[in-house]
Amino acid sequence: MDRKLERWALISVSDKSGLRELAEELVDLEIGILTTGGSSKILKESNIPFTEVSKYTGHPEIMGGRVKTLHPKIHGGILGRDGIDYDLMEELGIYSIDFVVVNLYPFEETASKEGVSFDEVIENIDIGGPALLRAAAKNHSRVTSVCSPDDYQDIVSQLKTSGNIPLDKRRVLAAKSFRHVSLYDEKIAGYLGSFDRSDDLQFPSEKKINLKRKKILRYGENPHQGAALYEIDLTDAKGVANSRQLAGKQLSYNNLVDADTAIECVRSFNGASCVIVKHANPCGVSESETLKGAYEKAFSADPTSAFGGVIGFNRPVTKTLAQLILSNQFLEVIVAPDYDEESLEIFAKKENVRVLKVSGNHGRVHSDWELKTIGGGLLVQEKDRPEKEGVMQSASEIVTTRSPTEEERTDLFFAYRVASFVKSNAIVFVKDRLSIGIGAGQMSRIYSAKLAGIKALDAGFKVGGAVMASDAFFPFRDGIDEAAAQGIRAVIQPGGSVRDKEVIEAANEHSIAMIFTGRRHFRH
Repeated sequence: MDRKLERWALISVSDKSGLRELAEELVDLEIGILTTGGSSKILKESNIPFTEVSKYTGHPEIMGGRVKTLHPKIHGGILGRDGIDYDLMEELGIYSIDFVVVNLYPFEETASKEGVSFDEVIENIDIGGPALLRAAAKNHSRVTSVCSPDDYQDIVSQLKTSGNIPLDKRRVLAAKSFRHVSLYDEKIAGYLGSFDRSDDLQFPSEKKINLKRKKILRYGENPHQGAALYEIDLTDAKGVANSRQLAGKQLSYNNLVDADTAIECVRSFNGASCVIVKHANPCGVSESETLKGAYEKAFSADPTSAFGGVIGFNRPVTKTLAQLILSNQFLEVIVAPDYDEESLEIFAKKENVRVLKVSGNHGRVHSDWELKTIGGGLLVQEKDRPEKEGVMQSASEIVTTRSPTEEERTDLFFAYRVASFVKSNAIVFVKDRLSIGIGAGQMSRIYSAKLAGIKALDAGFKVGGAVMASDAFFPFRDGIDEAAAQGIRAVIQPGGSVRDKEVIEAANEHSIAMIFTGRRHFRH
């Protein structure tokens, strides 16, 4: 090593993005470079001067590269303290390492490969890299830790401007390094934990939830509340948090909540479908032969509530559909798997319309968990997953004298799927795969039934001959009596009330067909 150089940077990266450019800048700033393996190969090919770690330490890499930077001359150079350890460092030939540029073996990418062996995954657990970053971050009073190529340009700019990295910047980078290592370790723990077959695997005694901020939002549910969108690292499922905004102004907190309901609901149907959401509740849901037909029917279900709503589709949006929507209503957000170029040009002319593209089409994509904060804690549960229609039908039981017709069965299971996305207590009236009336969020189930009827009549529908879905059981027969009074011909519900017999008798009295599913779908 050249003793004339007072500052050194240790570089050991798996992601080689920007490596050559960074190294060239460091050399121009008279900062020496220590490096290993693949990093040194790139610098050598680029004729950038560097010193091999093994040459500096006097110890070769061993065990196939498993041990190369785990050496006192490396960690002493990083952990040495100003004014305390320099005499010892000089005595032992340890030079000051002021910059540690490290990113880690691609563990997650390796573990997610199809057909990868367990041994290959284990070999991609980085040991030296996390140790280097932790050491540099601990000693950030002197050392700059850099774990992402995104920070290279800023680091070089700071060095060119002032000759050093300010303490507050080093502290921020130290925090970033600790978070980076923590997330990396959690992914390893998650992989190894997946082999656990004990009873507490689903809800382990300790669980880390990793969040990555995607954007600051305009505000929260109300303008006086701050808010941000974070991507949650619990699954590789793609939902609204991972969507791409193609047009429109900044998304709000409420926009995202409604868009989530819209896309999750519409993805649960196989046919061309449309869901219109207002205040986190579907107000119109339809499945049809065409996407245009599905939208027209969904809009007709509740034109009043559709104003200023969020529209979800499970098929690509066309120019014709875009023109129809904008001629029909004011909307806040549209979310779909894709859009043709002409439709995007049309939406781009409306600044207030946020256009979101969410990967995938039909076939609902689930997150593993739902999270809700309460005072002093966090509630965690499995996400509710309404079964595919075939599974739902096979697990269901007709409990009345009259059986539903095939048309009624189709509408019943459609209605039950919709009900799982409506705030409890939820009642959904359906006719011809269209929600003609929805009662949501009432404290009493019978009032949800009354409200669904009012909604249907206000939209110009005749309830007679429609079917009804309830997200939970009827505690009394009054809900069935109300349904009969409105002309409902078939009902689907979980069952399970102590008064089920009374409820079934009421259905039989009114010649209403009723199906018990055995599964409740509360949504609070």
